[in-house]
Amino acid sequence: MGFQISHSNKQKVKPFFGRENDDSDGTINGSVKGRELSPPDVAGYDSWLVKHPSALNSFDSIMKEAKGKKVVVFLDYDGTLSPIVEDPDKAFMSAEMRAAVREVAKHFPTSIISGRSRDKVKQFVQLNNVYYAGSHGMDIMAPPRAVKSCDKKGNEGAFQPAKLFLPAIQEISVELVDKIKDIQGARIEDNRFCISVHYRQVPPEDHEILKEKVKSLVENRAEFRLTQGKMVLEVRPSIEWNKGDALNYMLDTLGFSNAKDVLPLYIGDDRTDEDAFKVENKKWAYKC
Repeated sequence: MGFQISHSNKQKVKPFFGRENDDSDGTINGSVKGRELSPPDVAGYDSWLVKHPSALNSFDSIMKEAKGKKVVVFLDYDGTLSPIVEDPDKAFMSAEMRAAVREVAKHFPTSIISGRSRDKVKQFVQLNNVYYAGSHGMDIMAPPRAVKSCDKKGNEGAFQPAKLFLPAIQEISVELVDKIKDIQGARIEDNRFCISVHYRQVPPEDHEILKEKVKSLVENRAEFRLTQGKMVLEVRPSIEWNKGDALNYMLDTLGFSNAKDVLPLYIGDDRTDEDAFKVENKKWAYKC
């Protein structure tokens, strides 16, 4: 499975910013979760649900589809296995959730694909019977029986398609610290193959200032791109690799790439998970 790196210094990669109402984390079409939606919002949400049915409401259909299939489980971390919290260093999963994931992994191959660094998400999860992919799939701990390479720490099965970008990523990280040091509440998280700038604790009036500062640092670097998640900006290498590619890679190393009786289940809550959903819809879509 290949990927492409942009080497041109002339071709600029346009940073991407999503809808601003994603900042609130608690809104659906402008209305706060838990409050009564206005009629137009209800109609819009119902229309959206037709194309995006609830997995919980369709649980029986999913179980019917899974019958006789080899189920492979993929999980996001933040907001899926752990709550979204003010301090990203305190996004701990509960003991009950850890026990649930451990039990699932006993029966089905289970991987966690996170935007966090691989080492960090492993420290949070603390399970040895799951596979880990950090930095949105750019740092993968693949099954040892399928891949025989080792990284410098001796981690068998490490796959890192953005390894050549590490020196530049470290350079950008240092520049970012200096560039946003005066913005109250801004935090930089080194996720090894991507840099996360959290602004959940930044005053709302400073959000645009922060975004412009980060954008100005990235816009002249064609080899990097800027994406946005839930109250976080992320500087990532401009390679054709995302969580969907990581899902395909894991299925391949597990021996399921050409299997007709496999059913991958991916659970995630952020826009970066949409890349994995697209892969699933293209290859294994079914109607509930």
